[in-house]
Amino acid sequence: MRSLSYVQRVSLDFTGALFPHAICLGDADNDSLNELVVGDTSGKLFVYKNDDSKPWITRTCVGMLTCVGVGDICNKGKNFVVAVGAEGWFHAFDLTGAGGKGDSSSQQDGLLWDEQKPCFTQHIPANTKVILISDIDGDGRCELVVGYTDRVVRAFRWEEPSDPSDQSSGQLVLLKKWLLEGQVDSLSVNPGPEGLPELMVSQPGCGYAILLCSWTQESVGSSGQDNPAGDVVLHLTSGRIHNKNVSTHLIGSISRGAKDDSSKCGLFALCTLDGTLKLMDSSEKLLWSVQVDHQLFSLQKLDVTGDGREEVVACAWDGQTYIIDHNRMVVRFQFDENVNAFCAGQYTCKEGKNSPCLVYVSFNNKIYVYWRVELERMEPTNLLRVLEERQQYRDLLQQLGVAPRQFSPNVILRALLLPTSPSQSTAAVPAESGRGGGREGDPETEGKN
Repeated sequence: MRSLSYVQRVSLDFTGALFPHAICLGDADNDSLNELVVGDTSGKLFVYKNDDSKPWITRTCVGMLTCVGVGDICNKGKNFVVAVGAEGWFHAFDLTGAGGKGDSSSQQDGLLWDEQKPCFTQHIPANTKVILISDIDGDGRCELVVGYTDRVVRAFRWEEPSDPSDQSSGQLVLLKKWLLEGQVDSLSVNPGPEGLPELMVSQPGCGYAILLCSWTQESVGSSGQDNPAGDVVLHLTSGRIHNKNVSTHLIGSISRGAKDDSSKCGLFALCTLDGTLKLMDSSEKLLWSVQVDHQLFSLQKLDVTGDGREEVVACAWDGQTYIIDHNRMVVRFQFDENVNAFCAGQYTCKEGKNSPCLVYVSFNNKIYVYWRVELERMEPTNLLRVLEERQQYRDLLQQLGVAPRQFSPNVILRALLLPTSPSQSTAAVPAESGRGGGREGDPETEGKN
């Protein structure tokens, strides 16, 4: 298994404590550039922008924040920052155009700016654990899905009067309530076998459940309380016996890339605390399974090669991070501290544009953002194979009168040192020198690592 060494990172100041789902990446101010949103246990909401170590915006919420999100929760064509507390308080902030009115400019500006307060607050059932903002029923509108510590999942939709006087006149309306057999650690949406979105929830023991959205527009508000254990389809993904109490995380809608988008089945991944990683499609076909000896607590997706195909990213409590592609090629990166929370995605840092990044929250009051998390390829290769793909190398071999497959260390050396100008002498090129480039080891994807 190949090891990576990413060094381009920024350090952000963070003095609070947070829950694992109280951190996310998203376009918080609708400028097409992503920010980092973090909520702490004291009710403070922080938004970090670019490589500034201080928060760009700070907001105060009611209660202890357990999860945050960014999305078009109000279906107005723009993103809102959402923060939900353990006590059940839901907060929505509209940060559009907040640039230039920064909180740190002066205390007077902060007092005069009415947008310091959330644009909407509502109390929903308490003990929230994880949230999801997505279109879960295929109607083109986003819903809010909330997972709770009592194994309950609820779906809400933002509704407004037919002639609202202002934005605050709307409210979250309960669509449905589901009761699960095991604890809820992750929520995600994945295209089903017919290409329609399916709401997925992780279940202990490397399992998951599909939650059916059986409501209609006419029955909104009445169907949510009936039979909370119904419309739950449980799936087990392993033939071997799993610990039924081991926590499981999942991530869906993993992009196949433009070259492999003919299948309607969506890809999703699962990981468990005992080190199991799996990639499956919505027809329940297992694409690969990997076993590691680290405790995996977070699962993300990220396109590190830039080919449109998203890789699976899993992080362990000790900072060990695995990146696995669709062909089960594995690379790993070791963060040098224990991890309190982790997320991955696109973030705007040094270069003024979104780039793939890994975000680690340590226990020493720091958030580390590794930016430009990129790889030319996932599969192992060697020097000869890389050179054969380059036209300049083939042109140099032609000047030497050597066939491309006539490999020897001397030929490689002469080709690399050959002057680009034909008029220059090649007499200084040594006849023999050293050994050729070595082949990297193939990644180990089975057994203990």
